[in-house]
This record gives sequence, C-alpha cells and structure tokens, in this order.
Amino acid sequence: MTVLENAFEAAKARRARVVFPEMEDARVAEATQRLRAEGLCEPLPLAEPSEAHVEALVTARGLKEVIAKRMVSKPLYRAAAMVALGEADAMVAGADVPTRRVIEAASIGIGLADGVSLPSSFFLMVFPGGRELVFADCAVNVAPDAAQLADIARASAASAKALLGTARVAMLSFSTGTSGDGDSVARVREAAELAGFAGPVQADAALNGAIAAKKGIEALDANVLIFPNLDAGNIGYKLCQELAGAQALGPFLQGFARPVCDLSRGASVDDIVAATVLTAAQV
Repeated sequence: MTVLENAFEAAKARRARVVFPEMEDARVAEATQRLRAEGLCEPLPLAEPSEAHVEALVTARGLKEVIAKRMVSKPLYRAAAMVALGEADAMVAGADVPTRRVIEAASIGIGLADGVSLPSSFFLMVFPGGRELVFADCAVNVAPDAAQLADIARASAASAKALLGTARVAMLSFSTGTSGDGDSVARVREAAELAGFAGPVQADAALNGAIAAKKGIEALDANVLIFPNLDAGNIGYKLCQELAGAQALGPFLQGFARPVCDLSRGASVDDIVAATVLTAAQV
C-alpha cells in the first residue's frame, strides 16, 4: 500500500481526536464532516476557555496567569492548550492564518519534543512508480546551524518512522564524505555527527547504491533527505514536482511534543482531509 493508503488505515484504527480552531471556515467545516463520516478521526471544535487551559500554560509553559488568560482567549492558543491537556490528540490549523502564527501557538501551548530545540517542517514526496521520501526542511528554517540541522534530522526521522515505517537518513551536501571542504560541508558533517546519521553525502549517492559504492560509502537507499538550508530544500522539492511529476504532500510541521499540522491558506477540502489523515496517523 502507498503511504496515503497506510495513513488512511492507521487513521481509521486510531480515531484520533483532532481539534480544528478554524471550524468556521467553510472548507474546514466540510472537511471535518467528511473525516467524521468516513471514520478517519474525531474532529473537535474549540472548547470554551477554562481555568484548566490557563493552568496548562501557566504550569507547563511557565507563563504568567494574566498572559495565559489572554492567550487562551485566542483560538490557536486555546486549541494548543487542549492538546497540552490531553483533550485532543492533535491540532490542524492554518487555513486562515500564516504558518508563523501556528508555529508560535504550538510552541507556547504544546511545546517541543524531548531533544528537539526548534520546530521544522517536512514534505512527503510521492514519486511516479511509488517511491516515497521525506524532504526536510523545505518551508520553515532558512539557514540552520549544525545543532539545528541535527534537530531537523532527528524530527524528520521520527516523522518518517511514523509514516513510512522506517527512516534511512542522509544529510545532503555538495560533497560526499571527505571529498570536499568548506563552511557548508563542515556544518553538515558536524550535524551528521550530532544526530548520528550519514553525511555529508551527495544526493545521488544517498539514493543510488552503485554511486555510493563508487564514492566509497555504504549504500544508504535513503528515504529521508535533509537539505542544508531552505534554499536547497525548497528548490529541490519544486524541481521534483515539475520535472519528475512528484506529488508533494505538506508541508507538515514537526518537532512538537504532539502532532501539529499547518494547512496552506489555499488548501482545498481534499487537501485538508489528506493533511489531517497524515497528521492523525502520527498520533
């Protein structure tokens, strides 16, 4: 089965409780009706503000009570507080707000996973012929340093395991092993050492075992590609779309303690359903 087919099966089995803070949006409302009717998740509207939501932000996030009260009056932060309290398993938002606001609310309300210092994003790339890869980070972090790049790699490995069942991670560069040098190569090498993944490695060697052997490294058959910066990641996934006919699902946020999905503001009902299913499959 494809990753989407697997995700639909996993979502049906888990029936995750997913909060939608933008339920008043017609697209979101229609998508949640479909999700409920097809048994893909239990869509939740926003709860009324409560002292428990305030306490969740005060206790877990260390906010002052007056600030926490102000925050839970806002839909995104209240949805995040619901996830933090365990009233919901995941949050899907972004149909009407920019990515930075979704990230901010999730960072404050839900917090990051253990061992991760920053949120990031990934695309699930589905190629003609069935090959499925995780590309990161293609949407959030512009110029990550070595420690941040290592965090992106760890979060991407967790995302790949949840969706693809396994993670074979390659930290990409213009150089493989010790064949090249320079600041960017050194940064990727340090990140690879910190995260415990292969790198630096060129994209062809990461994907093709015969080329890897010629370049003196073990075959990786990578299904997770970590790009050195946002320029490379964004250019890479768009080239795959246009030249190879790949389907780019996402971007999905990652690195949070609980699953969070950031929708495109141009998302269709079908897009929202698919994004929610992939998010629910990670619960």
